[in-house]
Amino acid sequence: MKRRYNDLNTYLRNIFGCRVQKITVDAGLTCPNRDGTLSHGGCIYCNIRGSGTGAHAKGLSVTRQLLNGKNSLSKRYNARKFIAYFQSFSNTYAPLPDLQRLYDEALKVDDIVGLSIGTRPDCVDEAVLDLLQEYAKHYLIWLEYGLQSARDATLEFINRGHDVQCFKDAVEKTKNRGIKICAHVILGLPDENRQDMLHTAATIAKLGIDGVKLHLLYVVRGTPLETLYHTGAFKCLEQSAYVDLVCDFLERIPAEMVIQRLTGDPHRQELVSPQWALKKTETLNLIRETLEKRDTWQGKYFK
Repeated sequence: MKRRYNDLNTYLRNIFGCRVQKITVDAGLTCPNRDGTLSHGGCIYCNIRGSGTGAHAKGLSVTRQLLNGKNSLSKRYNARKFIAYFQSFSNTYAPLPDLQRLYDEALKVDDIVGLSIGTRPDCVDEAVLDLLQEYAKHYLIWLEYGLQSARDATLEFINRGHDVQCFKDAVEKTKNRGIKICAHVILGLPDENRQDMLHTAATIAKLGIDGVKLHLLYVVRGTPLETLYHTGAFKCLEQSAYVDLVCDFLERIPAEMVIQRLTGDPHRQELVSPQWALKKTETLNLIRETLEKRDTWQGKYFK
């Protein structure tokens, strides 16, 4: 079957010549949208775990988390190399010496060939970028910026705490340093229609970034979004609608942009809706089948 999009696994295999897997790391950091700097509530879809594993709260060091991940993923996928993925909350939001200690600890683990660092566009300054630029001379470094939407009204509604221009500024500051840039985008945000979501695709397509992660907006227990859902003020996308939107999105971004994710991974015990979000393999297969049926591909309509 013809490759219809530039997937992460193929990208990594082309660089390292073997299967490379990300290992999720919980570094115990926080977020200005939770610690009171911007807000105490966080984004309306985010719970107190910040999409994390809870490993730090269990007392697991960065090293132990990576060793556990290596053991599991090498058996499951026959992976030989690994990337430490600092996922929970904002992983550039700490004093520089603390960040360097965490990143150094990860890179000292055998077979770790790089870092993926999830953060907010308002949580990266020149000092952090200088540090990551140094790492990028020897390792693969991805900086993952949460954009979610290129519509300011949406960002305000979801209590994001920054605007679209903040994201664009962060991208410009990060360019030309050897650091790979990934944008996080959520499809199905409140009051967004297809045109709004494709506007987000068009926006990131023009910025010269290296990768994108697409997420379904699903409802998690203990979030403001759960309240909106139960009152009927928010309705989740149906699986078929999400699949079509992903394909539309892929058509409008550059063919060389690395697709790091096409849907999310909710924790089963936390998920309120939609239940189809737990069927990740099924959703991915439907996306591939839809691309085939349309005879379309990533970048088809990018100009």
